[in-house]
Amino acid sequence: MIRSTAEACQRLEEQGQLLRIKEEVDPDLVMAQVALLAQAAGAPALLFEKVKGSPFKAAANLFGTAKRAKILLDGFDRTARLLTLKKDPSRAIKMPLDCLRAGWQLLPQKIAAEKAPVLLGNTTLSKLPAPRCWPLDGGPFVTLPQVYTEDPTAPGWKKSNLGMYRVQLGGNDYVPERECGLHYQIHRGIGVHHEAHRRLGKPFRVAIFVGGPPAMSFSAVMPLPEGMPEIAFAGVLGEGRIRLSRWRDWNVAADADFCIIGTIDPERLKPEGPFGDHLGYYSLTHDFPLLNVEAVFHRPDAIWPFTVVGRPPQEDSVFGELIHDLAGPILPTEIPGLVEAHAVDAAGVHPLLLAKARERYTPYAEVERPQEILTVAHALLGKGQLSLAKVILIARDQQDCPSTHDEGAFLDFILCRADFRRDLHFTTQTTADTLDYSCGGIVNQGSKLVIAACGPARRSPGTEMPGLVLPVGFRDPVLARPGILCLKAPTFTSTAAAGAEVRALESCNPSLDLMKWPLIVLCDDPAFCAKNLHNFLWTVFTRLDPARDVHGFGEEIIDKHWGCAGPLVFDARLKPWNAPELVADPASVETAREILKRHGVICHG
Repeated sequence: MIRSTAEACQRLEEQGQLLRIKEEVDPDLVMAQVALLAQAAGAPALLFEKVKGSPFKAAANLFGTAKRAKILLDGFDRTARLLTLKKDPSRAIKMPLDCLRAGWQLLPQKIAAEKAPVLLGNTTLSKLPAPRCWPLDGGPFVTLPQVYTEDPTAPGWKKSNLGMYRVQLGGNDYVPERECGLHYQIHRGIGVHHEAHRRLGKPFRVAIFVGGPPAMSFSAVMPLPEGMPEIAFAGVLGEGRIRLSRWRDWNVAADADFCIIGTIDPERLKPEGPFGDHLGYYSLTHDFPLLNVEAVFHRPDAIWPFTVVGRPPQEDSVFGELIHDLAGPILPTEIPGLVEAHAVDAAGVHPLLLAKARERYTPYAEVERPQEILTVAHALLGKGQLSLAKVILIARDQQDCPSTHDEGAFLDFILCRADFRRDLHFTTQTTADTLDYSCGGIVNQGSKLVIAACGPARRSPGTEMPGLVLPVGFRDPVLARPGILCLKAPTFTSTAAAGAEVRALESCNPSLDLMKWPLIVLCDDPAFCAKNLHNFLWTVFTRLDPARDVHGFGEEIIDKHWGCAGPLVFDARLKPWNAPELVADPASVETAREILKRHGVICHG
């Protein structure tokens, strides 16, 4: 098992997967841009040997490719085999040694505090080499944290939670060196512990680990079944027992590179953010819990690992790929009828989920229609982090249905078959991803949409621009994909005005053929949106609030069910409540380019 970031860097270097940045680099904006540009250029992982203002080294892009990540996760392939046992338990008889080793590695090992590497050094928050990644960020952040908490009703690792919840180390109203912000979204395990401590009136003790075994970092983002502690899973994934030690009333990961220890007052909040996030926008300043810091420890050879998130694809996209490799095959065993599901990275993961399911209900109706696949869609919305999905496109698993990983073909399949009068199913006034600002600017609240499709194609999408008549304020129509038109619409002012604009567009084009044009997208930059599938998915689904922004020609409500004759119209314009897009500081980008050029990395674009 790799037990430290230094060991991880050594292994990557031995395999030609590490680049040492020897000159001093500023952690304020520049270090993050070096990491982003290196990732985009396909460069190796980076080891920053001199970080301005800090005595510690830093490392980036350790998980920058699936190949590189698997170099660091010794037990990845064996873990994948073991997880298949949930699908076919009879296979256990064919791998008894794997099962025995896994059972032993699930049990953390306790060691004395004086032997725990992480407890051998003391430092302060201000000396940590954490980067500030984007110009509007509220301060430096821990971007690869492992936040460890325990259930107050059953202390110890067996009911612990290890999650990757961002940590703001300074800025805003935090007391320097004594307080830091802890941001966690709804539907996260730490929230259950938070509420339990609040209810019982007990001190909410938190330990934040940075670095250590790479398997710990990966396990912190792995969507494990409730009741399975991530710290145990990390032992199997890393092929070695996770070592735990004790400092006062806190359990700590003995091999972590750094450990921030403190207590949360469950009743007290402070403003946290902004922070440039993985949707490609900032998450804005909101009240979140704060950690009252008791101590900051580090191991003697400590290296600070970090990642930079932004508009996908980034390094965190690799986490998503590997998670699917492990969890994808077992998800259908937990939701009857489900064949496969794919959270679309280009759309920011949670905004768009594609799924295929079996249709086994007896087709009493003469016209084939979605039945069981709707049951599956709602089961997905009740399943852990999948409950954060905003739009689900779900299709019957039939012979001509493409894989959900063929995103363009799957979108085409849905649009060719969905009956817009019947197959659009909205959930309104519900919870939403904390980071998604498309839903009226109210945090954690929004709407969801399921579009279901099955049976033979009912339309043949057009491939040549139709003769549109555009109302005042509309211009620049572009063919994005067969059957999909992008239009530049007037600047968004209100939902009511948007409805009127769609009706004006409809009145100017009463004979637009739904059989050829099932979808129209209103946007601010049609050329950008239509340039490629990646741009299309990002623009549309990160800016769409289904209840507000889905319109259609020939709208009607029957028995409280909204539908339309078609075409369907998605309003993907930027709204006043949307968060700002991530735009890098030009001077920092240029400095980063020069640093990489001096180290043999040429950045294009």
